[in-house]
Amino acid sequence: MSTEVRNHANLIWSIAELLRGDYKQADYGKVILPLVVMRRLDQMMEPTRDAVIERAAQLEAAGVENLELALRSVANLDVFNRHRLRFHQLLDDPGNIADLLRSYIDGYSALARQVVDKFEFDGQIDRLKGANLLYKVIGRVCEVDLHPDRVSNADMGAIFEELIRRFAEASNETAGEHYTPREVVRLMVNLLLDGDDDVLRQPGVRRRVFDCACGTGGMLSELEEQIHRYNPTADVLLYGQELNPESYAICLADMLIKGQDATHIVHGNSLSEDGHRGERFHYAIANPPFGVDWSKVEEAVREEHEVKGFDGRFGPGLPRKSDGQLLFLLHLVSKMRAPEDGGGRIAIVHNGSPLFTGAAGSGESEIRRYLLENDLLEAIVALPEQLFYNTGIASYVWLISNRKAPEREGIVQLIDARSMWAKMRKSLGEKRRFLTDEHIAEITRLHGALEEGEHVKLVSVEQFGYRTIAVERPLRARWVLDSAAWSPLPEDKAFAKLPDEHREVVARAMTGLVDGQVAGGEDALKKLVKEALIDEGMAKPPAPLVKALVARCMVRDPEADPVLDGKGRVVADPDLRDSENVPLTDDVHDYLEREVLPHSDDAWTPDPDGKVGYEIPFTRLFYRYTPPRPSEEIKAELREREARIRQLLEEVLV
Repeated sequence: MSTEVRNHANLIWSIAELLRGDYKQADYGKVILPLVVMRRLDQMMEPTRDAVIERAAQLEAAGVENLELALRSVANLDVFNRHRLRFHQLLDDPGNIADLLRSYIDGYSALARQVVDKFEFDGQIDRLKGANLLYKVIGRVCEVDLHPDRVSNADMGAIFEELIRRFAEASNETAGEHYTPREVVRLMVNLLLDGDDDVLRQPGVRRRVFDCACGTGGMLSELEEQIHRYNPTADVLLYGQELNPESYAICLADMLIKGQDATHIVHGNSLSEDGHRGERFHYAIANPPFGVDWSKVEEAVREEHEVKGFDGRFGPGLPRKSDGQLLFLLHLVSKMRAPEDGGGRIAIVHNGSPLFTGAAGSGESEIRRYLLENDLLEAIVALPEQLFYNTGIASYVWLISNRKAPEREGIVQLIDARSMWAKMRKSLGEKRRFLTDEHIAEITRLHGALEEGEHVKLVSVEQFGYRTIAVERPLRARWVLDSAAWSPLPEDKAFAKLPDEHREVVARAMTGLVDGQVAGGEDALKKLVKEALIDEGMAKPPAPLVKALVARCMVRDPEADPVLDGKGRVVADPDLRDSENVPLTDDVHDYLEREVLPHSDDAWTPDPDGKVGYEIPFTRLFYRYTPPRPSEEIKAELREREARIRQLLEEVLV
């Protein structure tokens, strides 16, 4: 950050001190940011301001109601103001400054007015007026010179970003809701652009950039800035969507004051209201919310999944409703440029859940399967804990690409950066650690080098896949008549459905049978029970009833022969049923021979194909075995501590 940018940011930040006592520090930005936007826009519009006012008067006199398009062309900007006063002229009438400010705001074009409306600034006008601060604050804002001739769009964007960062960090409890730590953003941008240096330096290069949960626009701004470091003349088009009204207003304002096309920033839920339908991008970047329930948009999302399938955004599958992270990922994947058009790349932050949550066949597993089998997953970087403002849990940067370099095809690079952090002098919410410039450079270097080492694993796509197969064991049992088994019979559903007279029949039939083992097994017992019921007057004993009665006579016996069904097939014991996850790189029968049969030699699988699933066991792949300390060393330490305790007790008792 240049000295000039820092000085401007410090000057504007000092204005917020006027609000101390009347406002909570967390609310300073709701006042200062809209006013800074108004000041910047007022100075941006100055060259065409008189022409806009004159043309507006002509059109109104002619009865034209929709002035937007005509005045925008006169202003030669996406934003204009047709009010007769300039922003600084509001100070000329202190007694009416509140009414004049409202009229001034009403004179804005639709986009600029959205910024003010989403901030709910009308309420702030009354609050400032009541605290006798409105005139003072506007007066101080007008002292800051933000004219484009003296503050470039790039510098203005940097000033605004610095203010956003400071206001966000001033509110520890809400910072994480709309602000990603700047060093994390820099790392994501570095990884996203890694290897594209030569392409980005080409004359006339144009890049379209998208963030589906853009917050205040920090990631978009950082990406634009980094591309311009490679090539100051690159044409970078920024697109975003944001649900939170205030964050959207800040992002919209940022685009307006930097001269970006602010219509590319859309307000709404990206999952249910795709604000950029049909658009495709070179780069996408996002930090979507972790573990957020998406049931509010379930109807729209599920309909798109079921009706459009892979022609929509959510064809691969739907995750559980308690966590919509992977829906944002699929949304971004649908926005990548086609490989034949140069392809696209994505950097997105997730917590650990998307790596492994969901068994084979689940929505999460199917989404991972889609990414891996289509070779879209380029790399995953494990970040240190306590890096974000609103959560201390582990987080991961996923890199997705449909234009992998030849040497990356068929593999996924895993980078373990969990140990790369420095401690902050002062905690900000849950954030107690940060990445230094050296850490960011090292992680970026590891990504580009593509070499295995202490912090890097190169894993083939197939190694993440597995088959979940059922493993059966035979039912081994004897059938023994035991009159005590009939006593709880009235609790059985099949018995409870019988008429009263049939219950009496069952009771007489069962008590008439002789206790003891039944030769011939289950079939013989069924026949015996049926005959007993018929003898007692039940013409056609119901099959469910007979089955319930016979089941009470079964005694599992691991020494007995396997039970066979009527076709001579071994019957599986449901109580012994288990499952195994067999790596896709293994033959199922070889796996059973090696891992299962040595422990259960009568086991088998009825379905060798099973269900295919995918998971990314990041932690397991980087696990390092630490041998336990020698017992003698532990005993010696215990003896030393016991001696120290005795010494302390003796000193106290003396």
